[in-house]
Amino acid sequence: MRSILVHTARDPSNAVRLDSAMDIARSHAGHVTLLIDTPVDRFVAVDPYGGSYVAHEALSAAIAEDDRLAELFEGRLASEDVPFDVVKFERVPLEAMLEAGKLADLIVVSRDCGFAGDLAVEASAPVLVVGKAALGLPLAAACVAWNGGSQAAAALRAAVPLLGDGATVSVLTVAEQGAAAFPATGALRYLARHGIKAELIALAKLGSVEETLANEVARQGAQLLVMGAYSHSRMRELLFGGVTRYFLEQENGPALLMAH
Repeated sequence: MRSILVHTARDPSNAVRLDSAMDIARSHAGHVTLLIDTPVDRFVAVDPYGGSYVAHEALSAAIAEDDRLAELFEGRLASEDVPFDVVKFERVPLEAMLEAGKLADLIVVSRDCGFAGDLAVEASAPVLVVGKAALGLPLAAACVAWNGGSQAAAALRAAVPLLGDGATVSVLTVAEQGAAAFPATGALRYLARHGIKAELIALAKLGSVEETLANEVARQGAQLLVMGAYSHSRMRELLFGGVTRYFLEQENGPALLMAH
């Protein structure tokens, strides 16, 4: 994970995102890119007759404010031991993150950003979704939500750099999911080839699949949950799909490493 993109703004969760990104970069000799966006379309109004106009003063003030934010972080990070740069976009956050993340190894956002799920489904890079606490490395415990699908496999591959520093790793499956395209034993073999010893835990379904997983993740005190990201349309069709939304909405849940 050498190229790490982090959504940067003045919201209270920004410090958690930045600390997580910087810690991962330190552990993997990486580079952090801070993305600041000023969506121009928020300053465009349309009148009842189909005309449009730009609130130039408000837009100029917003751009100036974001320029000051960029200078603030450039000053703060200048003394850090991680190389970084700042990029600025004038598009909505999701579009900006998708564009800037085309060559990223990891994208870092917050649970409360409002677009984490869409980003995880559409991005070409895995997405780390952090909550109230930064993801410190090395991890003590991590869980992998495994249903044998290609999304879960993509997330597992992406998570290897974070799991290889001595974390206790558990691959979780839930009964009644049906036949898996890739059995959980294959996931264990894959991790073993990367020097990661993992335990397979087959859980009896108690309530929903997501509740069953959440109970085990909490029991283990896992800091990270690795999981596939499913689109909204498929959520209603797949037994496992509701897990994506559930954990994104779980305010005090673990950090999520998601891929589609």
